[in-house]
Amino acid sequence: MSRIEEALEKAAQLRNNKRGFDVPGKISAPAPSMVSPTTQYPPLTEAAVALASPMLVTATDPHSPSAEEYRKLKSVLVSMTQQDTFRNTLMVASSVSGEGKSITALNLAISMAQEFDHTVLLVDADLRKPSLHTYFGLEPKLGLSDCLQGGADLGDALIKTGIGKLTLLPSGKPVRNPAELFSSQRMKELIQDMKYRYPDRYIIIDTPPVLLFAETLSLSYLVDGVVFVVREGMASVQNISDALGNLKGSLVLGIVYNDVKEESLDSRYYYYNYGARAGTVPGGNGGAAARKGLFGRLFTRG
Repeated sequence: MSRIEEALEKAAQLRNNKRGFDVPGKISAPAPSMVSPTTQYPPLTEAAVALASPMLVTATDPHSPSAEEYRKLKSVLVSMTQQDTFRNTLMVASSVSGEGKSITALNLAISMAQEFDHTVLLVDADLRKPSLHTYFGLEPKLGLSDCLQGGADLGDALIKTGIGKLTLLPSGKPVRNPAELFSSQRMKELIQDMKYRYPDRYIIIDTPPVLLFAETLSLSYLVDGVVFVVREGMASVQNISDALGNLKGSLVLGIVYNDVKEESLDSRYYYYNYGARAGTVPGGNGGAAARKGLFGRLFTRG
């Protein structure tokens, strides 16, 4: 058991003791997935620190209602991405900052990595304002930008988190113009490498806000699908419409309506059926049919 998992178990014991619950037994890490004899896993560095953020409920409080909502989201996505071919490269996006896309990407990746069937690579593609490494208490030396422009090997930049089968690719060193990097041939090759290196791997990519930066649009053409995060009270319907319009041509798998107060659910936000191509958000009453585009009602903050 890694030090991260030991710290998580201790945190769960303290939390359950306070609640008066019985402390569950130890949870063993999933068995490694089978790979072809010719496939070699790259060298990984295991994170030697514990998770410090209560926002990562799928790891720190797996029995909570919020963690269950992320598991529902995971189940829907796994079902959708395995219908025909294995569409394993997913981008988590939002219209503006502060909508909880990074927290959604983190909890979704952790939830997937806790399964036995898949490995997960979580990629921090927000080169302007990276954050994923901070939730693991890490200060990585290499990352995505170093692989794109510094000649670093992808395997050297990967960090094994110790949580299930979750691996992190941090953002790397700051760059002046990420849009140029994301539209480069090197970026296409790197995505293809990540996508096809292991047959059981999901790649979850956290991206900059769609309306603020051009690189997210470039990346949307390289992935298999987009999970779009909307936080209640943060983005206007016009923001959402404009952002999805920018993603026109990408496969928007659905919308996560985040930080929602159940009594204030508003059909204006639920206009996407699963697997719909990006477009504009129509007006009017959505009703039951409109709600089909809702992945999960995530009550977490962030």
